Amino acid sequence: MVLILILLLVISFIVLTTTRLKFHPFLALLLAAFLAAFAYGIPAEDIAKTITGGFGGILGYIGLVIVLGTIIGVILEKSGAAITMADTIIKLLGERYPNLTMSLIGYLVSIPVFCDSGFVILNSLKESLAKRLETSSVSMSVALATGLYATHTFVPPTPGPIAAAGNLGLESNLGLVIAVGIPVAAIAALAGLFWAERFKHIEPDGTVESSALHQDWQALRDTYGQLPTAFQAFGPILFPILLICLGSIAKFPSHPFGTGSTLDVLSFLGHPLTALLIGLLMTWPLLKSHNKMTEFSERIAEGITAAAPILLITGAGGAFGAVLKASPLGDYLGATLSALGVGIWMPFIVAAALKTAQGSSTVALVTTSALVAPLLSQLGLDSEMGRVLTVMAIGAGAMTVSHANDSFFWVVSQFSRMKVGLAYRAQTLATLVQGVTTMLVIYLLSLLML
Repeated sequence: MVLILILLLVISFIVLTTTRLKFHPFLALLLAAFLAAFAYGIPAEDIAKTITGGFGGILGYIGLVIVLGTIIGVILEKSGAAITMADTIIKLLGERYPNLTMSLIGYLVSIPVFCDSGFVILNSLKESLAKRLETSSVSMSVALATGLYATHTFVPPTPGPIAAAGNLGLESNLGLVIAVGIPVAAIAALAGLFWAERFKHIEPDGTVESSALHQDWQALRDTYGQLPTAFQAFGPILFPILLICLGSIAKFPSHPFGTGSTLDVLSFLGHPLTALLIGLLMTWPLLKSHNKMTEFSERIAEGITAAAPILLITGAGGAFGAVLKASPLGDYLGATLSALGVGIWMPFIVAAALKTAQGSSTVALVTTSALVAPLLSQLGLDSEMGRVLTVMAIGAGAMTVSHANDSFFWVVSQFSRMKVGLAYRAQTLATLVQGVTTMLVIYLLSLLML
């Protein structure tokens, strides 16, 4: 009981320092690792070694992948690739189902581009379509936001799911995480779309003074100059995902693509680091300046800057997890939870509590995955598929719920001209529906596959 009390106090410390004291999550997680190490009686001479080992261990596996994925996202965002993606989907689906169209656009754009940025970029498209089709912009806002949110929490190479997969020992099998994450994220997007339909006759109740919020879609398109083709826009993210999935399939025990040199080539190309490096090289045609090498270097620098906080949070989460693994907590808590039979629900509940308390989905993904990694065997989740479904359960918790302490909540509400009350009913409850619905599906999958 004392071991659980210490854990609750440490988690409370993380929540308090990140919400009330406004500590950066990196510092909060690092301090929590030291506090947990002392509280659990780890020898003083081993504490620094355990923390640095956990920090370096997770980044050694997954750090470069996070950086490359972030750089690709920056280049796609700056080049107008998100605009091309949106136009391509509208041409395919037409304008008969505006909410479905916005949800699908968000679903695809948020794989390479952070959901906050994706919503800002696509806001004028959403407003333009709502006006032209005489439909509710509130409904379309929720459809777009929940579509963005779905892949943001489930599908690598988005940094949160990558970090969670790394903490759970899946860094060499991201293809399986992607293969499961894509349909799970689709279910989350459909759940959000279902909720969005409830607001088809609700109009915004707030006004926000900013020309950027009301920018015409055509005017926004024009600011990017010559837009990339559909292949150029989708290629740098979908081709690496295809390579990663093929690499994972090639390593199945049945060796469906054969052995020998074929297996070696697919394994090499399908490694996340190799695949994303190829994806980065595929962004070269998206560069628009006359001196492409200079622009490329600038975009890489921007990507590294954007990735730095995620790397630090991920590394600190790895350090926190290493301390918990070295403590006696794992055996005790695992046996207790096994007796309760919570299984796959445990990571969901922890991630949802952390997300709701401190607001960041990435922090919830990293912290929860570090916390549950030592408990997988006791929870009956130590198989390859068990680990993948654990990533999914943590992702479902990390979207439950987005409210006033989440920057994405304010992006959606402000750019959609929704007052806080309406935003809680539309956006916050949508994320609750997404998280719970998706978790129920993940639970059913665990019954069938574990």
